[in-house]
Amino acid sequence: MFDDSWLEDEQSLRRADSALRRLAEAGSRLRREIGEAEVGVEQVGQLDRPRAVIATGSEARFIRAMLEPVCPVPFVAWPAHGLPGWVGALDLVVVMASDLSTPGLVATVHESVRRGAQLVIACPRNSTIADHAGSRSTILLPTSTADPLAAAIVTLAGLHRLQLGPEVDPYRVADAMDQVATDCSPYVDVAENPAKDLAMGLAEAQPLVWGGSVLAARASRRVAEALRAGSGRAALAADAEELIPVLESAAPRDPFADPFEDAVSADRRPALVIVDDGNPEAPIRSSQARLMTAAERNDVRVCVIQRTSGSDVERYATVLQVGMYAAVYLAVGLGRYLHS
Repeated sequence: MFDDSWLEDEQSLRRADSALRRLAEAGSRLRREIGEAEVGVEQVGQLDRPRAVIATGSEARFIRAMLEPVCPVPFVAWPAHGLPGWVGALDLVVVMASDLSTPGLVATVHESVRRGAQLVIACPRNSTIADHAGSRSTILLPTSTADPLAAAIVTLAGLHRLQLGPEVDPYRVADAMDQVATDCSPYVDVAENPAKDLAMGLAEAQPLVWGGSVLAARASRRVAEALRAGSGRAALAADAEELIPVLESAAPRDPFADPFEDAVSADRRPALVIVDDGNPEAPIRSSQARLMTAAERNDVRVCVIQRTSGSDVERYATVLQVGMYAAVYLAVGLGRYLHS
């Protein structure tokens, strides 16, 4: 069973220190990465506009979500190793390898160099993949923290300089991450801590996570992954059309249910988690209203992770970090760190 007292217990929280510290240091990692990559970011801005952009590796789909609405040239997030057959010297290949150098990514880098494509690669200076990237057409964005999101934000800053994407200020994003670390600190009690409050809302529930915009939907998938890992339970991230039938089929809440018996039941009631990044588009707001109406009609708890100010990346980073903190606190309350 979930024990909410563990969210205020120093010893219980200390067991989760490595996970909480990793989240708290997100802003400082981003500042470190942009500081080390400033020369590379400037060099990216001096490239000629490519015929097309191909991105692969960690957070390539996040980069696609940021670029696709505004990119003046075709953009492809390539999931496989190697490259599409049409890629050549007029194209730009972006490889994200800050946290891994798989044989597939090494093959992609080797193929980019062989075809003479412009190559921007985010990876550690002293790595196998960097060794394969050496050419006059390669720009290295050096990484040192193994943080894929930080590397992606640095890369987006470079692509903005090349006028391929929206403006991204990594230092403002880092400040937003620092604010989440302050708001969601283990030293802030449940009454004022949005992440602990969310963990309490999901204490005995099956999370259904929804984000309406492209970025919020991506954040919702990442949050659902973290909730699954933190709780050992199913957590579903999906579109409104897929979640509404689940909400509609929720069994009525039993006010006389035995909480101890329900705690071991495999048939947990759902809880709806709304990831709201402030996107004002009418279809998104309509879908959110439909979800909340279905939840209210079926007596399903609704929890909201919200950030409505700042740039797209600031809002994305904020809602994502709050969800990640909540997953850690959910694991703490369930005692999943007791033997760590």
